[in-house]
Amino acid sequence: MGASSDPTQDGSDEQQKRSEIYTYEAPWHIYAMNWSVRRDKKYRLAIASLLEQYPNRVEIVQLDDSNGEIRSDPNLSFEHPYPPTKAIFIPDKDCQRPDLLATSSDFLRVWRIADTDAESSSRAVELKSLLNGNKNSEYCGPLTSFDWNEAEPRRIGTSSIDTTCTIWDIEKETVDTQLIAHDKEVYDIAWGGVGVFASVSADGSVRVFDLRDKEHSTIIYESSEPDTPLVRLGWNKQDPRYMATIIMDSAKVVVLDIRFPTLPVVELQRHQASVNAVAWAPHSSCHICTAGDDSQALIWDLSSMGQPVEGGLDPILAYTAGAEIEQLQWSSSQPDWVAIAFSTKLQILRV
Repeated sequence: MGASSDPTQDGSDEQQKRSEIYTYEAPWHIYAMNWSVRRDKKYRLAIASLLEQYPNRVEIVQLDDSNGEIRSDPNLSFEHPYPPTKAIFIPDKDCQRPDLLATSSDFLRVWRIADTDAESSSRAVELKSLLNGNKNSEYCGPLTSFDWNEAEPRRIGTSSIDTTCTIWDIEKETVDTQLIAHDKEVYDIAWGGVGVFASVSADGSVRVFDLRDKEHSTIIYESSEPDTPLVRLGWNKQDPRYMATIIMDSAKVVVLDIRFPTLPVVELQRHQASVNAVAWAPHSSCHICTAGDDSQALIWDLSSMGQPVEGGLDPILAYTAGAEIEQLQWSSSQPDWVAIAFSTKLQILRV
């Protein structure tokens, strides 16, 4: 960064500007990415490669607050079979549980992160569990996504191209429930409470399941055109009446109110190309961030959601990245920070 031209400012403007955005360049294209949740590991994230080969990589990186550098710890970098479709740290803000990271690809894997000290040269990340939901075969339909239940951290729900969703008890390493959730591939899953989850599919529907009544599901939304897959789902943790979904290759985001199925409460239509990711604010019930192939990350205020807005809603904040944004995560333990991944870069942005 260039020095500030006015010596009396002592570079404070530059410092200010720098402290809003930090960038890390990985040695490969990044796809899966997520924030750590633990309070004692601020500014820690996991990133994973998207390489068209069997061996892929996961790195755990952390921002060094003192010098503004995001650094990778070689002890916390490990090989992963196939590119992970998602990575999530255990939702354990208060550090009551082991430090775990889960990833999905051919199987669900749970990794244990050891406390690293300079003396130990041993591998600091170990595979704790490899969970295969297909009882009849060692092969299984690749996992498209998963979600870790914040209210009950022993539960992880996975979605698969084989049309199923599987609910795991990761402590017992057993399947709680496996159900055929859709007519076609299931692309995403999200928890809405202890025993309630929703999923989206290539069949174009959003369905909600309650584990107390596994025989039935509620269809919350179906895309208006046939054969328009829904690829991502975000459930608003602060106000579980609302969820958002993305239509494959579409520039709009559909926001739903589960009390009024089938009718979107609002459609966000300011992206210029396909939307790839959506994240509700972890600390506010009416803010959502979206990102896509137009290289933009947009933050929206949905507090006027019920009322029609002339010409449609505009975002309140826009950030343009250096390439198509494929991944977006809003930090639950540091809600001022959003992370995006584009090409080989990870960026964390103060919002």
